Order: sequence, then structure tokens, then C-alpha cells
Amino acid sequence: CGGDEPAAPPPAPQAVSADAVGHYCGMMLKDHAGPKGQIFVKGRAAPVWFSSIKQVFAYTRLPEEPKGLAAIYVNDMAAAGPDGAADPKAWVDAREAFYVIGSSFLGGMGAEDAMPFSDQTRAIAFAQTHGGRVVRFADVPEDYVFAQ
Repeated sequence: CGGDEPAAPPPAPQAVSADAVGHYCGMMLKDHAGPKGQIFVKGRAAPVWFSSIKQVFAYTRLPEEPKGLAAIYVNDMAAAGPDGAADPKAWVDAREAFYVIGSSFLGGMGAEDAMPFSDQTRAIAFAQTHGGRVVRFADVPEDYVFAQ
């Protein structure tokens, strides 16, 4: 009844803990370079962790995965260090990020991965250096997400 309750604010992103394990690969996140992701499912306090950004997209699109998502965060590569390593404390709302897809840069699983940026200018500069193109969350093609 009622139904006009204000929506609860989304949970804040969490730091990658020493025991955080990737949802699909079952591997420790700290053992992988490149950007990571975390998804909060409504009703669960802990995030679901991902070793790569493509896995974040897959989770949101596969019919067998939960659809009641409270928040989706990805590492903000605009805050990456000079070595290209993701800052483990820098997160951006995945739906607001700009992604470089199809670049020559290898992600955390040793394969090409989407590189998320909070800043469009930084994403464009990355694409100019490493190839690829800039897209938004909703515009990432399904064949890119599920390409082998």
C-alpha cells in the first residue's frame, strides 16, 4: 500500500577487499590488473564483484541473473596511475560512465576489455592512443559483451 515512499539512496561503492572474488571467474580480484566492477543487488548488503568490465555488462544482460539492481559501479580509469593501473578507490556509476571498447589495451583477465571513464574527454584521448571507440553504458553492443 502507499507506494509513494522515497527511494533509498544507492549504496556507496566499496573498496576491493583482500577476499573479494570475481563472480564468474572465482578468482581473487587483487590478482588481476585492469578495471573492476561491483553490482549491488537489492536486498543484499555485499556487492557482487567482477574481474572485468565485460563481465559487468554480461551480468546486467543475462536473463538468469538478478534484475533488482540497486547500484552498478566500475573503476574510473580517468583516475588511473601513469602505469595504467586502476585506482582501487576510484569508482563511477556504470550507467554514467563513458566506455572505450575495441581498444588494444588488455584488461584484468588478459584480454581486451571495456575501459570506463567518468570524463568523456579522457575517454576520447584514451581511444585516440589505444584505438577503439567511445560509447555509453546503454550503447555497448551485445555482440561485444559476449564475443569470445
